[in-house]
Amino acid sequence: MSRIIIVDDHPLFRAALSQTLTGASGAARVEEAGDLAALGAALEADRDCDLVLLDLNMPGAHGFSGLLLLRAQYPEVPVMIISAVEDVKVIRRTFELGAAGYLPKSVGPADIRAAIDTVLRGEVFVPDGVNLGGDDEQTDFIRRLATLTPQQIRVLMMLSDGLMNKQIAYELSISEATVKAHVSSILQKLDVDSRTQAVIAASRIEQGQFEALL
Repeated sequence: MSRIIIVDDHPLFRAALSQTLTGASGAARVEEAGDLAALGAALEADRDCDLVLLDLNMPGAHGFSGLLLLRAQYPEVPVMIISAVEDVKVIRRTFELGAAGYLPKSVGPADIRAAIDTVLRGEVFVPDGVNLGGDDEQTDFIRRLATLTPQQIRVLMMLSDGLMNKQIAYELSISEATVKAHVSSILQKLDVDSRTQAVIAASRIEQGQFEALL
């Protein structure tokens, strides 16, 4: 029996999707999480998960940062985005960040089950009309983002929120020296020269913009 975790901040949508997945054959064990913290708790309790269905936009996640953090922290767990956003550029970027599939919320129950079955078989599900081919400057920046550790992603997001090193250290229960080391590593990995440029990079994650940094 496959274990699937639905991560969405709308309880009614979670319930409807859960019913769609369990009503057909009962072959899936479906769990629900309202935010990334609840998802993290579920995965720490049992990392044996066949698929996470992740909403792209919800509280506690800055744009693509939720996917970025999840792929960095639990690389063995397949993640399928399920979102109302149907912009082709957004969809392409999620795959570049490691998504195993992208499912628009506008599709019907039969299409949902078929798409999820595809990913559970170890394949990638790409919506019709989306071309994943070709690299560009944005792709290069995303590859650099993907080298950040989970803790470095958290630090980067906190920099974007305007927190100083002392505040970040308090929130993450680490020393200021460790925060400074993380910031230095972030600058090096993203190939930027200053904390300000790192904050710009973080804002682009939030907005789904990955243009090359100036």
